[in-house]
Amino acid sequence: MSIEHYKNERISWLEMPLENVEDPGMQKLFSKAKEKLGFVPNVFLGYTIRPTHFTHWFNHFKEITMGEGELTLAEREMISVVVSNENGCLYCLVSHGADLRVKLGDPILGDRITLDYQRAGLDEETMAMLDYAVKITVNPVDCSEGDIEYLRALGFSDTKIFDIAETAAMYNFTNRLASATGMMPNAEYHAMGR
Repeated sequence: MSIEHYKNERISWLEMPLENVEDPGMQKLFSKAKEKLGFVPNVFLGYTIRPTHFTHWFNHFKEITMGEGELTLAEREMISVVVSNENGCLYCLVSHGADLRVKLGDPILGDRITLDYQRAGLDEETMAMLDYAVKITVNPVDCSEGDIEYLRALGFSDTKIFDIAETAAMYNFTNRLASATGMMPNAEYHAMGR
């Protein structure tokens, strides 16, 4: 099938305004996305059902994924894909897998981390960071002070540890919303960073 076939598929199980949304803020963002990416990410379109919720979520999301912090942009994307893998979130695995390939400048390593970070040949610090993100995702009640002490012993500051936890929490929220609404990833993501 051609990419055009996938560009025309339904993006969600819910009925929503999509690009016909009347919210001027969303329309401005759609224009910026088209200019920068050549398309509007389906996650933006998926929020057209609740534009005011989108504004709050997007500002928080931008701060976590692009704001100041001790995590590199690539580390933030690594957290996004390992959390999304644990949650089986197709949308985020595809879209953030693409972002990770771009941020690393290494499509092979990006795909290995996305599909199975434990066999990607990562250093001890990166593995510890990603293991912690997975624990927050799978068994948050089992998180303990021992986890914090281990990360500190590897050189992580408390701020960086908080950033790992907040990034993992953001993607757990986003994964659940995308999966619950049947959100499909944009076809364009599949070719990015390759």
